[in-house]
Amino acid sequence: MSEPGSTGFAQQVIAWQLAHGRSQLPWQRTRDPYRVWLAEIMLQQTQVATVIGYYERFLQRFADVSALAATSLDEVLVLWSGLGYYGRARNLHRCAQMVVSVHGGEFPRSSEQLAQLPGIGRSTAAAIATFCFGERAAILDGNVKRVLTRVLGFEGDLSEAAHERALWARATALLPKEGIEAYTQGLMDLGASLCSMRSPRCQLCPIKRCVARRSARPEDYPVRTRKLRRTQRESWWLWLEWRSQVWLQQQPAAGVWAGLWTLPLFDSEAALRDAADVLHAPLEDLPAIKHSLTHFDWLLRLQRAVLTRKPQATWLAPGRWVAMDTRDAVALPAPLRRLLNTRAMAKH
Repeated sequence: MSEPGSTGFAQQVIAWQLAHGRSQLPWQRTRDPYRVWLAEIMLQQTQVATVIGYYERFLQRFADVSALAATSLDEVLVLWSGLGYYGRARNLHRCAQMVVSVHGGEFPRSSEQLAQLPGIGRSTAAAIATFCFGERAAILDGNVKRVLTRVLGFEGDLSEAAHERALWARATALLPKEGIEAYTQGLMDLGASLCSMRSPRCQLCPIKRCVARRSARPEDYPVRTRKLRRTQRESWWLWLEWRSQVWLQQQPAAGVWAGLWTLPLFDSEAALRDAADVLHAPLEDLPAIKHSLTHFDWLLRLQRAVLTRKPQATWLAPGRWVAMDTRDAVALPAPLRRLLNTRAMAKH
């Protein structure tokens, strides 16, 4: 289709955002790139309502990028625990250290330079540069892709790099000469509210020249022929408890829960039992936990042994005893934190 008039489209988005968009979120009341960057990273694949509490706790603990860079990765993971997609936390820490060591504690002012930092992709870099420094740069996160492909009737398959580049070009051509902050925020807000993935509320949308709206088939956009194939995984957790302490092991530096502390994890029940035999303690079956991640559904089967005496260190794989009442100071994956919290509440 021909492009919607750049000025008309942008002005519709800006006017709607100023009248109906979000304006009171904590990271909207600042042009501090540290705070905007922190929010943008947390908001990747995570809902605003979930992010707000984590965002505020991070700022209480790490007031600026220098404080974040100076801390340990373990401390970052403790505060991030439960937010998921832990690669973001590791990149967050690496990025803070690079901003301090390479850029003297000041974030670069251009999207091109920002995109060279760990964990900052093209869209996130553009958002930081736009909101903090007023740069005219297109963003193309999931919400904005959905809005623009529907408005434009963009039928290119975004699974293919050439079509992704074409959409970037279209997004750049639509940028207004003025009001870039409200325009960018407006696209984000439309995608998060009226132009949702399912059941979009087209009748309330300010964009009148929208191909998907006219054809009454907004769910057809964006086009992706290569769909994510979900798989199933099954593992076994061994809960060893001694005097209100649990034995935890740190996961390797790569993988789903890289760097987090978990109960000993096994690929089979037989492997768990082999490891537990030396402890000479009866095993109790506990209800399995179902945990959904981006690419797979994980069934975590759970067996628990309450020990009457502390095992010799040589009997256990490397790890540490953690008191139940100090669990909040440890970087735990979300399902384990919920499990320990439930157990602690049951004891009171």
